[in-house]
Amino acid sequence: MHNGKSYFFVGIGGSGMMPLAMILAGRGAIVAGSDRTLDQARLPAKFADLRTRGVALFPQDGSGVTSADQIVIASAAVEATVADIVAADRIGAPRMSRAELLASLFNASALPIGVAGTSGKSTVTGMIGWILHACGRDPTVMNGAVMKNFAGPDAPFASALVGGGAAFVSEVDESDGSIALYHPRIAVLNNVSLDHKSLEELRTLFGDFAGKAATTLVNIGDAETAALTATLDPARMTTFAIDVPADLMAEKLVPEPFAIGFDLVTGGSRHSVRLSVPGRHNVSNALAAIGAATAAGVPLTEAIAAIEGFTGLKRRFELVGEAGGVAVIDDFGHNPDKIAATLDTLHAFPGRLLLLFQPHGYGPLKVMRAELVAMFVKKLRTDDLLVLPDPVYQGGTVVREVTSADIIADVVAGGGNALHIADRAAAAASLADRAQAGDRIVIMGARDDTLSQLAAEMLTRIAAKG
Repeated sequence: MHNGKSYFFVGIGGSGMMPLAMILAGRGAIVAGSDRTLDQARLPAKFADLRTRGVALFPQDGSGVTSADQIVIASAAVEATVADIVAADRIGAPRMSRAELLASLFNASALPIGVAGTSGKSTVTGMIGWILHACGRDPTVMNGAVMKNFAGPDAPFASALVGGGAAFVSEVDESDGSIALYHPRIAVLNNVSLDHKSLEELRTLFGDFAGKAATTLVNIGDAETAALTATLDPARMTTFAIDVPADLMAEKLVPEPFAIGFDLVTGGSRHSVRLSVPGRHNVSNALAAIGAATAAGVPLTEAIAAIEGFTGLKRRFELVGEAGGVAVIDDFGHNPDKIAATLDTLHAFPGRLLLLFQPHGYGPLKVMRAELVAMFVKKLRTDDLLVLPDPVYQGGTVVREVTSADIIADVVAGGGNALHIADRAAAAASLADRAQAGDRIVIMGARDDTLSQLAAEMLTRIAAKG
């Protein structure tokens, strides 16, 4: 449907933009774009990968927007003063938001499968995509993270998969309210917790989304999500939970440092499952993915066999390496629930935690302040150390009402061991220099791909200590 059309992505390297550009290019569209990260000569490998897919790249100076036939795509974060947007307005090029374009592709597919929830969206999307792919369903997958199963030397940034089958699997974002644009046949509702919006807003957005689907997978192990079941048609709902009676229930969890086993109980039968990703939260994610895959027609035993081969996502509890007895882990945790899940997974095994958390913006920091502080005070152990640099800032206007220093002051007041080191490089160096054998260093944060580079640099610094 998009063969031959011309698209220009403003901010094409973004986690939500790049896979969308990859899908369109894979379907025969003419795709071009710009990115200020490219202009700053950062993350060159990412842009090299786009070029190999036939994507033309331009400076973010308006030079790439030259025709009224181009459809200019930009996220809500891109300001009207950006040169590419100014150029689009000047020549009369039509504009769409990233969400509008994705929703149009999603809704036009024969089998739209949407994954929603505050946490776990990318992982569940990757799990469903892998199951469908492994079982010969040839899906198209739109993800906000690189899926390790599909990544390789010729596809190092595999956050999308272009298939010819009926299924279009996508994570669906609630942060800007665009979840209202999507009309899933199969919906997943993982959980409902604070991140970008108030709980009242989230209840409405998620409830409306789930109510559109022919089948909705609902995590009744999450209190807020369970409450939404009262608004849904029981005949179109499949429930899942850990150690709570549900249509898909997990029992007898057996954690390992980088894996986890459990029993899946459904329809009166019991199945042994071992995931190649760790943590209780991933058991919940797996239940959602298996439920969605079976709703899409995959036999249960095939879905279980396939998910055991799911190797995870980049920056989701990813072991970067070990040096001097210190493990360095790169993680996407950026809201209270995600961070708590990572800490719980790590605390199941011995060793001090040295955490570097870069907040993903001043706005989210303000919204999450109380819950974030309470989580750190509860979850940090006596010998753990939390370090916060200043939030990621990638240009534009921003109100700095709540800062990293405020969060640290609150955590310390609550009895936590925490430091504010404004400069990220200095914060990383401080943790690397403190690390001793048996420690686990975790780099956490969202909206900044350079955090993975930082994790690798910290590992190198630790190794150099000898």
